[in-house]
Amino acid sequence: MWNDVYSTLSSWTPPSGLQAVRRDEYLEFLAAHADGVWRECRVGHITASALVMDEDRQRVLLTLHPKVGRWLQLGGHIEHGDTSLRAAALREAIEESGINTMRISAEPVCLDRHLVPCAGVPSEHLDVQYLVLVPPKAQAVLSAESDDLRWFALGELPHGLDQSVRTLIELSQTSVNLG
Repeated sequence: MWNDVYSTLSSWTPPSGLQAVRRDEYLEFLAAHADGVWRECRVGHITASALVMDEDRQRVLLTLHPKVGRWLQLGGHIEHGDTSLRAAALREAIEESGINTMRISAEPVCLDRHLVPCAGVPSEHLDVQYLVLVPPKAQAVLSAESDDLRWFALGELPHGLDQSVRTLIELSQTSVNLG
């Protein structure tokens, strides 16, 4: 998995200078941590997430995250059975939404670093974020990993939505190559 993550990030063309700096930080982190893709790396680790949108990109599915109490995209830790970073993001989106019909972007859309409590201790998540599109009438099902799960029209996003999610939504509006 380490090789896939490193290769994915190395070949990715970031959408901005800030994202290029962040990509380089991720690559440096991976070079320093052979276990940096697994949650067992307590100082921090790569995570995979997906912004779920309808095919028209007019609605976004967000989860009310139980640990941080904020609306976020779907995602989480890479699991030992995941075959790639992209597959981990897709698995997380399916698990947390209950929607099985999805198309995921061929490459990441954006990167975001954030501190979170992980297994009871502070840790840094180096999140690699993808775009997932679902059919317009897709019905989401609340999972045990969320306090709430809700579709939001882009003009009616929740109050106080984190800037990192707003950035991800913004970047997902551009031409993203779907796999």
